[in-house]
Amino acid sequence: MKCNKIFVTVMAAFAMVAFTQCTNKPAANSVNESAEAPTFNQGLKIAYVDVDSLLSAYLFYQDLAEQMLKKEENSRLLLTEEAEKLQKDVEDFNRKLQNNVYSSQERVNQEQNRLLKKQQEFEELEAKLSNELMIESNKNAEKVSQAVNAFLKEYNKEKGFNLILSKATIMLADESMDITAEVIAGLNEGYKPNN
Repeated sequence: MKCNKIFVTVMAAFAMVAFTQCTNKPAANSVNESAEAPTFNQGLKIAYVDVDSLLSAYLFYQDLAEQMLKKEENSRLLLTEEAEKLQKDVEDFNRKLQNNVYSSQERVNQEQNRLLKKQQEFEELEAKLSNELMIESNKNAEKVSQAVNAFLKEYNKEKGFNLILSKATIMLADESMDITAEVIAGLNEGYKPNN
């Protein structure tokens, strides 16, 4: 299953959104201001966070990712078990068919229909499990996004940044603007596992 890769991608996307939402927005320009080209404020405080580093070190994210891996593995084991049962039934049917065990064509058709129904049930189970994993992955991504966003809002009350960016969107920046380590430390300090 590709849910783990999807989970990581979705989590990274939500984290990037969280970073860009934690800015102090200046008041809207009044109608009386001139229509001059915008100028950059030399006092603008900007910082960035390396989302990949954050996700690899954030304990909450790691716990959620581990839970998802366990659920994926359980789903994979269940599907493997069901596929093996279906394969055994198909082989049994083919063996009986070759040995003329069935008394009539009607009985052969009944057995084929039963196997087709089992195949359809297997496919439905596979789709259901995949959908459940995707839904849970999306919920987990939202949880991480909310946790990061809430932390950054509190963190920024003291720091007063005008803009906090994701490093993924930056081509070049002074390393002194990197607040990743502080953010990771703060997030992990506030995380209380439910063990």
